[in-house]
Amino acid sequence: MRGLPLLVDGHGREHRDLRVSLTDHCNLRCTYCMPAEGVPWLPKATLLTVDELVALVGIAVEAGITEVRLTGGEPLLRADIVEIVAGLAALEGPGGHPEVSMTTNGIGLARLAEPLAEAGLARVNVSLDTLDADTFKRLARRDRLSDTLAGIEAAGAAGLGPLKLNTVLMRDVNTAEAVDLLRFALERGAELRFIEQMPLDAGHTWTRDGMVTADETQAWLEQVFHLEPVPGRGAAPAERYRVRPRGEPDATPLGTVGIIASVTRPFCGACDRLRLTADGQLRNCLFATAESDLRTPLREGAGRAEVTRRIHASLASKLPGHGINDPGFLQPRRPMSAIGG
Repeated sequence: MRGLPLLVDGHGREHRDLRVSLTDHCNLRCTYCMPAEGVPWLPKATLLTVDELVALVGIAVEAGITEVRLTGGEPLLRADIVEIVAGLAALEGPGGHPEVSMTTNGIGLARLAEPLAEAGLARVNVSLDTLDADTFKRLARRDRLSDTLAGIEAAGAAGLGPLKLNTVLMRDVNTAEAVDLLRFALERGAELRFIEQMPLDAGHTWTRDGMVTADETQAWLEQVFHLEPVPGRGAAPAERYRVRPRGEPDATPLGTVGIIASVTRPFCGACDRLRLTADGQLRNCLFATAESDLRTPLREGAGRAEVTRRIHASLASKLPGHGINDPGFLQPRRPMSAIGG
């Protein structure tokens, strides 16, 4: 049953991956995501409860979703996060139980890694843009680097792996750390993924000229390392490379690194992702300008068939690409913190 194409859009793409935002709140104010003063939060009454989350994700899992990624904002800010993970990990569909993972800034993970692993969380992606405390404060506007590093260590100790670290390079801020960040990840058996900054910031300050490209990042890494492409990317957003010392292409790999080039090397043709916002809106693309309301029909007593119909209707309207490189591109109304990564 796992190979059955259950969630297919109008372009023949099978969808297996659901990104679920649990909250739009965050304890950082990263410059590429939020303004210093934050953004207006979603009204609490609109946020999905644990039971509603489990119900909606359960319908998606029965329809063919096999991977559920919890995002935010910062998902660890949900006081009921362990209960949510347990409820989602217990779901079952045609492909069996879904793999439940999480993207987090790591703050709070030192306390929660063990209980989350026991509840069924499989792995985590931790955002880490710098190893320098002052740069962290400049980027995140909070002095929390030590908490993030403690979270990374706790995730490894709890077996939440393979551990991935996510880095957004910002020009003239942390670009000089690209090699050091990769070394940090390799030493811990983690995979670092460099992510091109996308036009999803609340302040709409993104510019193409200011964005650090994948080509630039790769060039910096190749001054120190030999990068060998890993075949079989499939629907994964990251182009992955085996990492060896520079000039030693036959040496034992030190590990792997990923580069997510959403802007300069779009991978929309293989996209298998849907997104559910914290207030129950289904988005068929990170950059979609329209959403499908799943919360209202659920609260009004709609059955599984109606929710499934809305999921398929959203899929049917999914565009072939995100359109960032089109002249008429419009940034989504919601910022990344309110969409989920």
